[in-house]
Parts: sequence; C-alpha cells; structure tokens
Amino acid sequence: MQSTALKTDTVMPRNDDITAEKCLIAIKDGDRDALSELYSIASASVYSYALSVLRSVHDAEDVLHDCFVNIFTSAGAYTPCGKPFAWIITIAKNLCLMKLRERKRFASGTEADEDWNMAFAEESGLAPEDRLMIRRCMTLLSEEENRIVVLHAVAGFKHREIAEMMELPLMTVISKYRRAIAKLRKSLE
Repeated sequence: MQSTALKTDTVMPRNDDITAEKCLIAIKDGDRDALSELYSIASASVYSYALSVLRSVHDAEDVLHDCFVNIFTSAGAYTPCGKPFAWIITIAKNLCLMKLRERKRFASGTEADEDWNMAFAEESGLAPEDRLMIRRCMTLLSEEENRIVVLHAVAGFKHREIAEMMELPLMTVISKYRRAIAKLRKSLE
C-alpha cells in the first residue's frame, strides 16, 4: 500500500491573500474602493511590522500612510504571484529603512521607548499592569526577535512568510521565535 505524503513546501493561500491579490489588481485599474478594502485587510500587519522595526507610534503611522500611498501609485508594478502581503511588507520594510536612515541623520542619540508606552496605552483592553509587563518583555528581546514575535503573534504571519520578509532562512526564524518565547516565559516566571 502506498502512502501519500503531503508537500510541506506548498502553502494554501489565506483568504486575505486572495482578497488582497484581487484588490491589487483592481487598484491597477484605479479602483479606490479596492484600496479601502486592501487597507482594512492589511493595515494592521503593516502597522505592526513598522512599529516592531521603528518602535515609534508616530513613525509607524507615517510608514502605514506612506505604504498605502505607494501601493496606490505603484500597483501597476505588482505582478500577481499569490503573495501580495510579501509585496506590501516589502514596501513597508523599505519605508522603515528610509525612516531609520532619516533618524540617523537627525538623531539626538536617544531611543523613543516612551512610544511603546503610547502604543499600549492606546489599547483599551489592557490593564496598566499588563502594559508594564508587555513593555518589560519587549525590552528583553533583540530588535530582530521583537520583529519576529510581533509579525507572528500580533500580525498573524506564518514563519515562512516572515522568513521571506526578513530575508532569513526559515529555520532561523523558527529558532529565533522559539528562543524569544522561551526568554519571555522565563521572565514571566
């Protein structure tokens, strides 16, 4: 009797991927309603990614805005390939890099950790103790670990998608995620 093996390299597209792909195609034709729909699907992921990289609420909001402006103006360059979120996050990543370079030029040398407080203060469902715990936990992780945890746990991306976005091997992303979670668990104990 032959056993059928599942292909592990084939990933079924998420409903959001299919909808985002359709939206991008419609945006090419100038459909502003499609841009609005794409925003409702992808804005949380873009914002989460930008916040994890920049650690500034204001800068993350700027990147979110600029990302969707860029999507609207460059949707014609998008080639449908079943991975619209990778394309969108690549735009966000490039905008984050530009923002970091801009910061370097004009920086006073201080990191805006108070922006993390603002991000969690705006979240109405969190108690002050929970906000403090989350802030402390996030400072335990490196920037890369932070990004991986936020993209997976908050934005809902799969490890494979995160590996593509961050241009890291899949096993590295999985390993860093597990180590980061272990650090957080140990800190909570």
